[in-house]
Amino acid sequence: MNKTLRQRKIRELVENREVSGQLELLGMLEETGIRVAQATLSRDFAELGIVRKRSGHGYRLELPETSTEEIIRGLVGMEVLSVASNETSVILRTLAGRAHGVASFLDRLKSPEILGTIAGDDTVLIIPASITKISAVKSYIQKSLSQT
Repeated sequence: MNKTLRQRKIRELVENREVSGQLELLGMLEETGIRVAQATLSRDFAELGIVRKRSGHGYRLELPETSTEEIIRGLVGMEVLSVASNETSVILRTLAGRAHGVASFLDRLKSPEILGTIAGDDTVLIIPASITKISAVKSYIQKSLSQT
């Protein structure tokens, strides 16, 4: 299947059905005979500007009506699986292979509360400027990745 036809089907599904995330959309595409890798679907999302927004019943994928910054925020937010912290740092768990992109996004925010990030394959270590601000850093990250 070529890219144009695949993206047309993705657009059709997102516009006409309640789709909560990439995995659900992968299943829907497979039901229609379209097999696609998750990485390819992520690139399609970026090109189409599809974002994940909170709705009354959880999350929903939507086509863009907003700025490029909000589109990128939505894409990055979809890649983050969890945010946790201890007394010294904050850890983000991401989809496999997406930690570097998430860390880069956080670095570009240039928050004075974040000293730096270190990315692995599916984990981002966030080092706060002060350990007394762990809770604030965690909240800032969650707010920065939220669509609401």
